[in-house]
Amino acid sequence: MLEVEVGRLLRERGLTLAVAESCTGGLLGMRLTEVPGSSAYFRGGVVAYANAVKEGVLGVPAEVLARHGAVSAACARAMAEGVRRLLQADLALAITGIAGPSGGTPEKPVGLVYVALAHPHGVEVERHEFRGSRQGVRWSASEAALSLLKRFLEGR
Repeated sequence: MLEVEVGRLLRERGLTLAVAESCTGGLLGMRLTEVPGSSAYFRGGVVAYANAVKEGVLGVPAEVLARHGAVSAACARAMAEGVRRLLQADLALAITGIAGPSGGTPEKPVGLVYVALAHPHGVEVERHEFRGSRQGVRWSASEAALSLLKRFLEGR
């Protein structure tokens, strides 16, 4: 399980993690905290479903939301930076996307998800398009976030 592997790597490296979630609604935080001993590295998370929470709590600039939208690389980047700063963590993951079954457009289809990892040297952002049910998209998004973190921790 990715959350177990990531937890081991965080513990070995003495690093802390925070998360900011939109479309996953807390799934990533739940997965991380199901691992016994996760309090050694997991600082906490913010479920920022509404744009007002992204802006007011995480510090996503209003201009980013107006210009790029909540489902964008720019928003994912700002969410990750914001939660890392807010919860004073070494690393932070952020997820924003459209889980469906409705809400998609031709430019931003259902299943479009952006995952970001903020670390001391910058932010990495990945774009994904997942297929499947709402639950499937949400699970795939959490897997993508954990995979991004695992690759970073392994130095890949």
